[in-house]
Amino acid sequence: MLDRALAGAQSRVPIPLQIKSLHLLLKAKQRLLKQPQFSLPAETPIPPAADVALDEIDVSNPFLYRQGRWLEYFARLREEAPVHYRPHSPFGAFWSITRYDDILAVDKNHEDFSAEPFIILGRPPEGLDIEMFIAMDPPRHDAQRKAVQEVVAPKNLQEMEGLIRTRVQDVLDNLPENQPFNWVPTVSIELTARMLATLLDFPYDDRHKLVYWSDLAAGSAEATGGTAATDETFEAVTDMARHFAKLWHDKAARTAAGEKPGFDLISLMQGNPDTADLIRRPMEFLGNLALLIVGGNDTTRNSMSAGVLALNQYPAEFAKLRANPGLIPNMVSEIIRWQTPLAYMRRVATRDLMFGGQFIRKGDKLVMWYASGNRDERKFERADDFIIDRPNARQHMSFGYGVHRCMGNRLAELQLKILWEELLARFESIEVVGEPERVQSNFVRGYSDLQVRVKRKVAAA
Repeated sequence: MLDRALAGAQSRVPIPLQIKSLHLLLKAKQRLLKQPQFSLPAETPIPPAADVALDEIDVSNPFLYRQGRWLEYFARLREEAPVHYRPHSPFGAFWSITRYDDILAVDKNHEDFSAEPFIILGRPPEGLDIEMFIAMDPPRHDAQRKAVQEVVAPKNLQEMEGLIRTRVQDVLDNLPENQPFNWVPTVSIELTARMLATLLDFPYDDRHKLVYWSDLAAGSAEATGGTAATDETFEAVTDMARHFAKLWHDKAARTAAGEKPGFDLISLMQGNPDTADLIRRPMEFLGNLALLIVGGNDTTRNSMSAGVLALNQYPAEFAKLRANPGLIPNMVSEIIRWQTPLAYMRRVATRDLMFGGQFIRKGDKLVMWYASGNRDERKFERADDFIIDRPNARQHMSFGYGVHRCMGNRLAELQLKILWEELLARFESIEVVGEPERVQSNFVRGYSDLQVRVKRKVAAA
């Protein structure tokens, strides 16, 4: 009865007011109980993997990625402890699954390894543990995913291709020439924001809010070792709730007045019986919209930056690409494998079981390290190298497997394919002119700064 009463109250109180009130309540609780804020240990230089005792290896350390030491740590785990237990970390105890075939086995088995309640290693700040279908098991997962997956159906992708190409051309035609600029906001973030606004039918002039909200949603310290402050995150979630609730109600009113529904994500939710009342389930409403903007932001955006970096680090591959632009589709898969924009997904054991020679207890957290699986020499020859004509590049695991496989994978590939077709048509060179700055996170493998200089092709006389 209490649950029904709370649900009823939630359905009547505006979502932004609920979030703001919850924030104030939690701040008062923390002051009253003198609860300490979550904080990570200070960053220190990370030693070589060979110098660390096996049981002391902690691959949840977000500085491992920013300092570029992650490859050697995962290589050691794959060889010596492919199912590795870390009893103490800032994010609690967890098992690391690091070999390709083992990750595949966990990802395909949602009966023994549940995605609930979170797919990140830690947990969101108290009060922001919103529900999303990627962190649900069937049948709830299947019903909510089905409601929105038509937006990336093959027919819709064909219709979107022209729009994507026009926007890519517009951004590239306005790049500065012969002077350094930051590729991340100028190209990667701008193109991602434009696509997200289209998918959500979100006000175009406010499109950068979507990227900002996404960065905060995936960047809290207690969830992923990021840098997002809790107060700022609450304010952003309140703002996101306000905008999306208004958009939802505006669309519902237009539909009720006889307007034909659109084919954007919110219209699809409103038209499906499993999600038509999502606005009255605030945590699911916010969770699924946060999932859609994070999913549409991180994979594509950081792969757009990673491709430029990879082709600079492997100039022979860039020459190969110029000589044969037909390699672009395969190169897109190789970029996504080499970068692995999201490093992992978490699961929870639903029963006691043996896996990889280890006894896993019910309730134990298992982390499927996609970033490690994509560098497993048992699956990929010369796995750490970037090879644009790699024969099995499409077998990367960056999109996951099984029921939780990324529904937007084809859209991400299409955007990257078009970007590189238009880049090759315009530029003689795309030169990285400084060391990239990487974001602090154990989840998002991304970039905040990538200084680039481009040289346009000389038009034929």
